[in-house]
Amino acid sequence: MSGTEQLKSYLPGYYGGIVEMDELMNSEGPEFDLLGARVEELLNQAYPEYATWALDRYENELQIVVDSNKPDEQRRSVIISKMRGYGKVSGDMIKNVAQAYDGGTVDVAVVPAEYRIIITFVDTLGIPANLDDLKQAIEDLKPAHMALDYKYRYLLIREIHNVMTINQIQQHKLTDFAPFLD
Repeated sequence: MSGTEQLKSYLPGYYGGIVEMDELMNSEGPEFDLLGARVEELLNQAYPEYATWALDRYENELQIVVDSNKPDEQRRSVIISKMRGYGKVSGDMIKNVAQAYDGGTVDVAVVPAEYRIIITFVDTLGIPANLDDLKQAIEDLKPAHMALDYKYRYLLIREIHNVMTINQIQQHKLTDFAPFLD
């Protein structure tokens, strides 16, 4: 329901058909619609998942280098990851941070005997787009004595042969098949 219709619904019935009231409601209704849209936009800025113009504020508050050339989705993932990365470092925390960047399923294995953390991208094919930011966030988060290993997923012949059509194969990027291609 538009703002004009909503305003008219609040009026008593005897105002129906009065030209002056119709004109007043027709002029004020769009202003209420605009006000509602602006309030909704402002509320969206309170949540990094939906923020647009407030991303700079989140980045400054979390001491993240502001790079407005990056897509908003990548900037959001850095912000959300940084927000999730507070507290005692654990495999679950690293997993939460990594999933915030990747957007897919990530497995994290901590091997204390080898001083190693292994991050495996389960859903994402190839190298994730936001990998450099993820590496930096995990590097800032993890204990200094632990090494990081990243494992990527690529399409295997058994996933393609007699399973995918040529059209399905052509919809994939080359980097989904081969780790040496950029």
